[in-house]
Amino acid sequence: MSEQMAAGIKCALCPRQCHADRNNVRGYCGETAQVRVARASLHRWEEPCISGSAGSGTVFFAGCPLRCVYCQNRTIALGNKGTALTQKQLTALFLLLQDKGAHNINLVTPTHFTPQIVAALTSAKSQGLSIPVVYNTSGYETVHTLRMLEGVVDIYLPDFKYYSAALSQKYSGAPDYFAYASRAIAEMVRQTGVPVFDGELMRTGVIVRHMVLPGHVKDSKAVLKYLYDMHKEDLYISIMNQYTPPKDMEGYPELGRRLTRREYERVVDYAIELGLQNAFIQEGDTAKESFIPDFDDEQFLKEVRDHV
Repeated sequence: MSEQMAAGIKCALCPRQCHADRNNVRGYCGETAQVRVARASLHRWEEPCISGSAGSGTVFFAGCPLRCVYCQNRTIALGNKGTALTQKQLTALFLLLQDKGAHNINLVTPTHFTPQIVAALTSAKSQGLSIPVVYNTSGYETVHTLRMLEGVVDIYLPDFKYYSAALSQKYSGAPDYFAYASRAIAEMVRQTGVPVFDGELMRTGVIVRHMVLPGHVKDSKAVLKYLYDMHKEDLYISIMNQYTPPKDMEGYPELGRRLTRREYERVVDYAIELGLQNAFIQEGDTAKESFIPDFDDEQFLKEVRDHV
């Protein structure tokens, strides 16, 4: 539990500013102060400079401050999956992933547990954790929370989902998404500086992910233009085509289909027109449910829970 929460200070870690006393109740994120992890694994489906040959040591945290209507990880975003871990167990999990050969520790949807994660990482580093730490987020962050991570996180892997406030309100209930995400990414770049690689693997830097939504090519172009105009080659942009429609999209019929090849090509062509060079693109049919992690596979969590 964080010092802030232990002292009874109301939670303000994310832009929702729900001010819940998470010692006793769940915040907007759906979680109390008790860290819960839905899955830990060697994940091979991240960007090549993150996954490498052995995989990224992903730790999927339960709950989410954003909760998009099309979320592919909704079973954990809504708090339906998760194993409670003590700080000692979370520290052990980070070290276990390193021992299993992970190229990095990849913290997925970690915002609402940031103080607890920082404490566990600090302990793990004192015990020999030496691989890079990746902060994998929706991009809906406050600068205040990100500054807790300075010197602890090596690579930031944020989404930049929307340029339009109307879209972010409709699909994520967050009309202020652009305002927060733009400031957050600027802070991430300030902390890490120009991307640095060790061979094919990133050691420090920022990779911004943008998943193109069906029917919203115009907004995707606006996102790319903003990022390139503001940051040029100081970050990488990952342009994703893997949108997979959830089974129940009642009320959002426009999101009930996959992205067409032509839609994705229009966005990639626009990136080339801008002059964007530091980019990752996806090829082939990546919009498959097989890309959604199996949250029933808890091998590493069981090992930590049973022995620590």
